[in-house]
Amino acid sequence: MMELLIQSTNLSLWAFCGLCLSSFLGSFVTAALGLGGGVLTLAAMALALPPTVLIPVHGVVQLGSNLGRAILMIRQMRVSIVPAFCIGTLAGAVIGARTVVALPTWVLQTVLATFILYASWAPKFHTHNPGSIQFFSVGAISTFVTMFVGATGALVAPFVAAACPDRRQVVSTHAMLMSIQHGFKVMAFGILGFAFGSYIPLLVGLLAFGFLGTYSGRLALNLLPEPVFRIGFKLILTALVVRLLYKALQEGLG
Repeated sequence: MMELLIQSTNLSLWAFCGLCLSSFLGSFVTAALGLGGGVLTLAAMALALPPTVLIPVHGVVQLGSNLGRAILMIRQMRVSIVPAFCIGTLAGAVIGARTVVALPTWVLQTVLATFILYASWAPKFHTHNPGSIQFFSVGAISTFVTMFVGATGALVAPFVAAACPDRRQVVSTHAMLMSIQHGFKVMAFGILGFAFGSYIPLLVGLLAFGFLGTYSGRLALNLLPEPVFRIGFKLILTALVVRLLYKALQEGLG
């Protein structure tokens, strides 16, 4: 039975199980603290999958993880900001697909990291309540940027945190916005001809363990005091920024 699961993926049984475990842990971290698990899952998957397979498969896993989290916590979601973000995401995807960016990747990474740090820690940013215009803009910009820089959940997160007074709202709303963005990305890979069929057993395993991680992380989130969540949320954002700046430095130095 296990041989049938791994025969079309060129993975060992241990690698298959390790990826499922990383999906569980990544979803747990994201459900408990709002974000950060996607990077953990991506790093683990990079050890076992080639780059041409890694990005589309990771996109499906992130879509499933975020969508599962959004569904489990739909009652806490701030639905009013979703339509504007969705329209912005569509606009960003269309523009990004037709645009050649002249700036080097490391410049984009540095600008993105600097903005995330400011948005996360500047007191004035958090006193403002972003509305439809802001979420349209962040949807368009983050989707455009993700085609050149990678995952942009950290760019969207400060706006969600500023718009949502409760930690459960933050997690559920951010999950829905990322579901929309990853959904467009997976559709794009499908249109470009990526063969998802041979990876269906792996995807089923990753999605199943990701859902278990989401459910467990949601229970942990309910136990976290609001101030602890907010500080943990900022610290994870800062850690992701440090990683982004490190990648920018690597790109800049060649």
